[in-house]
Amino acid sequence: MIFESHAHYDDPAFDEDREELLGSMREHGIEYIINVAASLATTESTIALTEQYPFIYGAAGVHPDDTKELNEERFAWLREQCAREKIVAVGEIGLDYYWDSTPREVQKKWFVRQLELAKETGLPVIIHSREAAQETFELIREHHAGTTGGVIHCFSYAREMAEAYVKLGYFIGVGGVVTFKNGRKLKETVEAVPLSSILLETDCPYLSPVPNRGKRNSSRNLPYIAQEIAKIKGISAEEVVEATCRNAKKLFLEGRAAYGSDIGQSEKYD
Repeated sequence: MIFESHAHYDDPAFDEDREELLGSMREHGIEYIINVAASLATTESTIALTEQYPFIYGAAGVHPDDTKELNEERFAWLREQCAREKIVAVGEIGLDYYWDSTPREVQKKWFVRQLELAKETGLPVIIHSREAAQETFELIREHHAGTTGGVIHCFSYAREMAEAYVKLGYFIGVGGVVTFKNGRKLKETVEAVPLSSILLETDCPYLSPVPNRGKRNSSRNLPYIAQEIAKIKGISAEEVVEATCRNAKKLFLEGRAAYGSDIGQSEKYD
């Protein structure tokens, strides 16, 4: 069975058929899904999905583009949500210098705060990094390495950077880009890093793999990604599925570090 490590099923792209689609996952070999938040509002909608579907777990966090919405009160609310049983990661968090829609100093401030939050709550991190390779790496190395671990989502940098993250104990998230003809860097990364450091992900509804590139993505496309990884590594797709499922269970489901029991659970962030 396949473990989907990064999805956004609360996205409006799924509004018309969400229940039907999620209801079909098991028959398509999908055992677990991590639904990943990108804002305070999507943290709420992610929590709702985890409460509705037994096989969906959640990540609570604020994407760098949305960190401008954070203040101390709202951050305290986010901290509280990390105490929920089915919230298994802090994410997606990081730096995004491609859009630059939020000042870089604001992004860095709240990235570090959320890395510290992950350590405090014993949760792994899900990292978003775009056109900010070195600064992301340095902040992780300084503020998080050697603690609760995590995954570098939608990895897009050179294989040397991936190898550096693996040495720090992080997983590499591999999605549909690995099937693209122009996905050379990710193919090289998959060849270079051990299978024990790879997670399968879609980032759905985005980044559908070949042969469905350009269409709405879903976890049902994960076999195409597994097949491409298998081709690159010269092994079977079944080996890829088994190893990446084992990796994801280890990271997300095999218990969090102990943390204070005084963390409450407020219902709304506002």
